[in-house]
Amino acid sequence: MKAIRRFTVRTVLPEPIRPLARLATNLRWSWHRPTRELFAGLNARVWEESGQDPVSFLGLVSREEFQSLAADQAVVDRIRAAEADLDRYLEEPRWYQTLGEDAPSSIAYFSPEFGITEVLPQYSGGLGILAGDHLKAASDLGVPLVGVGLLYQAGYFKQSLSRDAWQQETYPVLDPDGLPLTLLREPSSDGNGRPLQISLPLPNGRRLLAHIWRADVGRVPLLLLDSNVPGNDDAARGITDRLYGGGGDHRLQQELLLGMGGVKALRLYQRLTGRAAPEVFHTNEGHAGFLGIERIQELMSGEQALSFDEALAAGRASTVFTTHTPVPAGIDRFEVSQIHHFFQAGLAPAVPVDRILELGRENYADGNPSVFNMAVMGLRLAQRANGVAKLHGEVSRGMFSALWPGFDHSEVPITSVTNGVHVPTWVDGRISKLAREQFGSEAEAMGRWDLAYNVSDADVWALRREMRTALVEDVRRRLRAAWKKRGAADAELGWTDSVLDPDILTIGFARRVPTYKRLTLMLREPARLKALLLHKEHPIQLVIAGKSHPADDAGKKMIQDLVLFADDPEVRHRIAFLPNYDIAMARTLFPGCDVWLNNPLRPLEACGTSGMKAAINGSLNLSVLDGWWDEMYDGENGWAIPTANNDASPEERDDIEAAALYELLESEVAPRFYGSTVSEEAGAAGPSTSEMEKVPTHWVSMIKHTLSHLGPAVSAERMLHDYVNILYRPAADAGRRAVADSYAQSRTLAAWIGKVRSAWPLLHVEHVDSVGVSEDPQIGDTLQVNAYVALHSLTPDDVAVEVAYGRAEESDTLTDITVMELKPQEDLGNGRHLFTGSLVIDRSGSFGYTVRVLPRHEALASKAELGLIVNA
Repeated sequence: MKAIRRFTVRTVLPEPIRPLARLATNLRWSWHRPTRELFAGLNARVWEESGQDPVSFLGLVSREEFQSLAADQAVVDRIRAAEADLDRYLEEPRWYQTLGEDAPSSIAYFSPEFGITEVLPQYSGGLGILAGDHLKAASDLGVPLVGVGLLYQAGYFKQSLSRDAWQQETYPVLDPDGLPLTLLREPSSDGNGRPLQISLPLPNGRRLLAHIWRADVGRVPLLLLDSNVPGNDDAARGITDRLYGGGGDHRLQQELLLGMGGVKALRLYQRLTGRAAPEVFHTNEGHAGFLGIERIQELMSGEQALSFDEALAAGRASTVFTTHTPVPAGIDRFEVSQIHHFFQAGLAPAVPVDRILELGRENYADGNPSVFNMAVMGLRLAQRANGVAKLHGEVSRGMFSALWPGFDHSEVPITSVTNGVHVPTWVDGRISKLAREQFGSEAEAMGRWDLAYNVSDADVWALRREMRTALVEDVRRRLRAAWKKRGAADAELGWTDSVLDPDILTIGFARRVPTYKRLTLMLREPARLKALLLHKEHPIQLVIAGKSHPADDAGKKMIQDLVLFADDPEVRHRIAFLPNYDIAMARTLFPGCDVWLNNPLRPLEACGTSGMKAAINGSLNLSVLDGWWDEMYDGENGWAIPTANNDASPEERDDIEAAALYELLESEVAPRFYGSTVSEEAGAAGPSTSEMEKVPTHWVSMIKHTLSHLGPAVSAERMLHDYVNILYRPAADAGRRAVADSYAQSRTLAAWIGKVRSAWPLLHVEHVDSVGVSEDPQIGDTLQVNAYVALHSLTPDDVAVEVAYGRAEESDTLTDITVMELKPQEDLGNGRHLFTGSLVIDRSGSFGYTVRVLPRHEALASKAELGLIVNA
């Protein structure tokens, strides 16, 4: 028989050990080793049976055993000490509290997915893992963040393989009561008040209701909206069914719930807890962009009754937008008619629907005006925007340059903050243990990555083998389970017991499988790859994992091709594909690999943080110069795969880059791993057979260099410092100025923008002349530039007139540009003004200059912000 309904009954713990419930529901345990060790010590067998999930663990331990634990004073003392440690972590001042009172009092962070732990499967790949690491690092640093997302009833999907190696998807339904979540309720004496609920109107008189679940990520609350609630019709209940499930209206409704419903949920949470209202709103990718519309709705319908333009100015000032995609195909785009249909239902009754449509419409050169672009809306609703690596910032400035016509790509107002990874989550426990043993304090070692140089080569090499051995054991177990799901019998699977070898160079490749990440580049010449795997002197072995989107048949075909190659009895002991890649698998995979492979099509990798996770565990990267690797590769922390010229065809490019990959593996990577070795004494009392290790010193020196140099650079703590200093604090300052004195600046800015936009088509540079240059100009000569500008109804205070000068190419394109502002010299009447300034010719060769006019206002974060410019 099958149950028609299933639910989880939570355990009632005896009073002496009741803090276990609190320790289990605060997700700090997912990166805090002592808390995990506490649970494991209570019952190691049940801990493993629970999948190392404290909430599940508490549901599996018997009532009698709990009574026994509660009667054991030593156990009670350990539990109370763990709770006291959690209290200190949650309450003591941390880095952020040293910044002073002008730091933002609260920051809202919206994301469509959060990868915090495999126990809470609300992530599909890098975007979600990054969001989870963002929350964890914010917690460790004391940053007052509030996360906002959706609670998907089936998460993303579980992946398995058919007998013919085709990806299969299943969607096990999650029970929120069995997850480390708390349902937000109205206050009541018994704690069982009515669940807090947000409501959004839908077309045809329908409504979308959602409950709010809270996950505690250390100090950071994460609010997750759930549409599977009584009061919704079946269609509305299914809106939060799957992450990135469905399309069209279904995806749009998810994003309306995330953005607009997320702001409503924040307001309820503020009322419930008394927490400060967010001073900064961070939109992590375009999926959450509708939060800006809800904020405009609040300002237009509130006591201040701002106009649309005033509310837009006020909201933009305190909004940060992060783009994660380097390709237009990665952006959610809807038909304008779809957006109109939903907003006509009254989602934002105070906001004119036509103004909403203009925010996302592609009304620019080469755009499609009938399309509503979520990233375009995100950029128009945020005064500050960033990509997630330096190269990705450059790519983003080019990709969105049509929003700023007339500006050089370098001037497009999109900066970059390179992603980072949460070290306590991703660094292997063996490295932490070594740090404690060698330096007395794991925390100090993780803050002093240069201490890696103080560890002996023999100890580093032994540690690497230990972690590789753990990976080999995990791969054998997972591979056997995967083959059984493919229909194999136990009698067929004896070979899985000898898959991989703990003494062979191990290369990892694991990520989502869209085509641009080129999972199968390594298969370009199968015979050459086979020769590498089976080489007599320096063989390699490969561990590969990854999921393809359920609708991406091209990605699934890549997985099938790779798995069928790996099924070959001749090589299957040296190459393994592991289905259902998740956080649990990653924790063994990253530390166990000697080399981390990444070969995307450059520059289509926004950041690629998997290589960062490998690096903090002493793995070396072998990667195309894309994403974070483009800025952090230094020649001693791994290898760069050369890329083909841009004019090569796709086939030629793959051939060239695959050949370069094989060449690096054959001639550099593998020989160095197995190459010249020296004997190093492991003990101070003198060498013995057991104390002698053959250590590849050059390889180990690269490991130490990687740890000491990349460790601090790729940490999420560094990333959060950057976000706080580069984006959050300026956004908070701008937001405070925007709302001060009953939104006085927002009102004047909106009026000024309206004036400038209407006057701009009439503005032009009438004439430019220069004085002081001889017929034979030389370095050091002074050049006076005079610009005659017709401002019409604008004043010199409304504009910045600049001279840009530098090296002039044959096409008259300027390079090595310097910009200097010209000063208003004379009012010539009838809206005409003379601007002048002097510059020093500071270079030889071809020299050129030009003059341009831009809007200027103290509330603008960038001179390119309005996308208005007049070039001479």
